[in-house]
Amino acid sequence: MKKAFLFTGAVAASVVAGGLTAYLVAGTVFDRHVAERGSDADAVVSEAPVWQSAAGAHFTSYEPQSYPDLTFAAENAVKAVVNIEAVQAVDARRQSYDPLMEMFGLPQTPYGDRSQMQERRAGGSGVIISSDGYIVTNNHVVEDATRLRVKLNDGKVFDAKIIGTDPTTDIALIKIDGENLPALPFGSSEDLRLGEWVLAIGSPFDLQSTITAGIVSAKARRLDVIPSELRIESFIQTDAVVNPGNSGGALVNTHGELVGINTVIKSSTGSYIGYSFAVPESIVRKVVVDLKEYGVVQRALLGVSYRFIDQDFIDMSGKDTGIDTIGGVYVVSVSDGSAASEAGIRKGDVITEIDGVKIDNSTALTEQIGRRRPNDRVKLTVKRGDEVKHFDVVLRNKAGKTELLSRESVDVSALLGGRFADAGAALCRELDIRGGVQVVDVRRGGLLERARVRNGFVITHINDKPVYSTADMYRITDRVTSIDGIYPDGRSASYLIVE
Repeated sequence: MKKAFLFTGAVAASVVAGGLTAYLVAGTVFDRHVAERGSDADAVVSEAPVWQSAAGAHFTSYEPQSYPDLTFAAENAVKAVVNIEAVQAVDARRQSYDPLMEMFGLPQTPYGDRSQMQERRAGGSGVIISSDGYIVTNNHVVEDATRLRVKLNDGKVFDAKIIGTDPTTDIALIKIDGENLPALPFGSSEDLRLGEWVLAIGSPFDLQSTITAGIVSAKARRLDVIPSELRIESFIQTDAVVNPGNSGGALVNTHGELVGINTVIKSSTGSYIGYSFAVPESIVRKVVVDLKEYGVVQRALLGVSYRFIDQDFIDMSGKDTGIDTIGGVYVVSVSDGSAASEAGIRKGDVITEIDGVKIDNSTALTEQIGRRRPNDRVKLTVKRGDEVKHFDVVLRNKAGKTELLSRESVDVSALLGGRFADAGAALCRELDIRGGVQVVDVRRGGLLERARVRNGFVITHINDKPVYSTADMYRITDRVTSIDGIYPDGRSASYLIVE
């Protein structure tokens, strides 16, 4: 009560001070008018109070049409944002112990165990994008879920099924059986301007239909937070408040259009401290269409590794490469048989534009290619020394082909369940192998965990075919039946996959 009282007193004092200021200004203006017009007091008194117009001269007048009104966007968009409850069934193994052994501090030996299924529940958000019940959300919201429950803004609850997921963008598409549902139209994330107002709508801490506002702080941010080697990151950064539970919710412009899916909080605490990040509509729309039409994302690949040319690149490599201008990407390597290789792109080239779009940040190339499908044609503008060249490139899929993938095509990285890296030259010499893919991390639920493969294992063959690099591994689209490799201590191991 004391703090409230002091605050109220401060406000009252401010109001009084404001009143005194207005009075003094009015007095000054009144005296000036009297001096200009003589002693005709009646003429002055008959006018509107002079202090009102004088005060207006000191402040910006309010023009409603010049300021954003967020109520239209908020009241309409909130109807299409849902709460998602993801239920995961886990096998919890319980063991029983002898209480007498525990009482006397003796070692306890389990004399029985049994398996028991338990449910873990997690929450997130989603956005209805069609009136027949298609909902876009984050992959990490629905990953490993055995059951999904969707609660609409009006309180209705539905069971949902997964249509498809894309770990490389952290986007998923699910569906509920409904009709005439409120759907949010797509806007344009490319048209967003820095400083533009946006709304974040979701269910933070299970508080459904929470709306916060902020501005676009930056575009095309890369954070390296999506756990996939083929990740596509070009986040919209905002200062709209986002917390756990907002994942999968809507980022909305002032027209009430979907311009992004809220995905990441950059925080040392796990809660909002100033910045949040959303997958832009340009990526979301393409992924959703692919998942709906094909059941799998049609990922186009250029087939190059590269570095964005910024001041750090120029400071470190400018002298060796002869590059002294910021902008574009430096081609570090070109994969054999890739789209870039077939088109004539070489190591050392600088890609400056794709279809006329300038490569002016570190994520521009990835985002532009990520919006396209295998067999799409793009025109690259390339600096090679002092020359500027143009290349027509036919993009390919991860298997190095131009065909679209089918639903049965395998995502080896997701199937194996892990993080991978190319085995370095030193490790290959030590193990006397030509190349391989080292398991950096084993994730729950994948083939590696089921086969009890440990971190550090170097995969040299999959399905009896040599695997010299991660690029070789990602080209595999057939079902995995066997894995061969070697551990860093020199012990070889083979695993047969039995479904």
